[in-house]
Amino acid sequence: MKYYSTNHNSPDVTLAEAVVKGLAPDRGLYMPERIERLPKEFFDNIGEMSFHEIACRVARAFFGEDIPVDRLDSIVCDTLSFPTPVVKVEPGIYSLELFHGPTLAFKDVGARFMARILQHFIKIGDDRRKVNVLVATSGDTGSAVANGFLGIDGINVHVLYPKGKVSPVQECQFTTLGRNITAIEVDGVFDDCQRLVKSAFLDKELNDRLLLTSANSINVARFLPQAFYYFNAYSQLKKAGAGESIVMCVPSGNFGNITAGLIAHRMGLPVKRFIAANNANNVFFNYLQNGVYEPKASVSTIANAMDVGDPSNFARILDLYGNDHDRITSLISGTTYSDGLISATMADCFDRTGYLLDPHGAVGYRALKQLLLPGEVGVFMETAHPAKFKDTVESMVNTTVEMPARLYAFMRGTRQTIPMTSEFSDFKSYLRNCLNLIQ
Repeated sequence: MKYYSTNHNSPDVTLAEAVVKGLAPDRGLYMPERIERLPKEFFDNIGEMSFHEIACRVARAFFGEDIPVDRLDSIVCDTLSFPTPVVKVEPGIYSLELFHGPTLAFKDVGARFMARILQHFIKIGDDRRKVNVLVATSGDTGSAVANGFLGIDGINVHVLYPKGKVSPVQECQFTTLGRNITAIEVDGVFDDCQRLVKSAFLDKELNDRLLLTSANSINVARFLPQAFYYFNAYSQLKKAGAGESIVMCVPSGNFGNITAGLIAHRMGLPVKRFIAANNANNVFFNYLQNGVYEPKASVSTIANAMDVGDPSNFARILDLYGNDHDRITSLISGTTYSDGLISATMADCFDRTGYLLDPHGAVGYRALKQLLLPGEVGVFMETAHPAKFKDTVESMVNTTVEMPARLYAFMRGTRQTIPMTSEFSDFKSYLRNCLNLIQ
């Protein structure tokens, strides 16, 4: 399988090259040259299959030509060491709980898979240099990637995050690890962090001397594995007798998650349509309304992992549908909500159903309440455990949010960070100096 750039001005590459490079030289994102449509028999029998069986079959469609099947299956099963259950919240609305992994966030799936596949390519490759993983985070990406790569030989991880704009729990999950993980506190917003990472990939001097890659959803090995749990959700709904007219609602920031769902749909997943649910960062919502994409500075919200003003994976959505606005809007609708509406939704859902939402899941749940049509079954992505936003959630609902033991362990660690401006020259100097490069 070859991978091409969404900007179509760079040579096609192998999977190994796409994973290690992360971003194409022409600043485009890599996409698989073809998307295999899975046979009818797969979907007829999916209700009887385990999560591992489903995910292994999907993984082979993407990666089976480039990794021995037994090794690929091992990577998949090791990645998915936790469940992603579908939970009924109320009639016609289900939560796909993606917070049962090591860092209690949906990004554990992609981060763990990428760590293992990157290690595989390092071991079989000829380049003996250490791989330096650069990752920008607005919340859960940093913790998922840091913990997914922790202690893996041959890989150093540099996590860039916006100062004061991630929750204390999220921050502790990647600033207390040490070893091969370095946390960099950027004086700016998430978009500044993402810009620094992308600029490093395109800097000739750095790339001549260093082996750089990204663990953000711009990397194909990060976003594609997220398709696994869309198929698993359908399997669970089919078992429950609710497998028709399914609407998938995805709280969306950098749009890697929903892009994985759209690729699952292209592979034949029987989903009727998708909803991209936004907080106040409404760039994609505005595009759906008028066909014009106008990036803007992100604004801080209580659903901070979605605080993105220029979502990278928008390029992949355009590529999937030939830059055709009508095709995109025929399958995807959107919503945008203020902090006040998100807070009210958490309180209302808990009061009526007893189900505890985190701020991101609340955006997805509210979108289904608003846009679900008669006869449709809605599934929203509950992307993080409510305890990761303990203070915010407790201020909205009249209950105590229990802190899982895994989060307590992070909170007891010693915070270690490197302060950084939002200027690329400073970040470049950091990479030179910390890696003992000559100025």
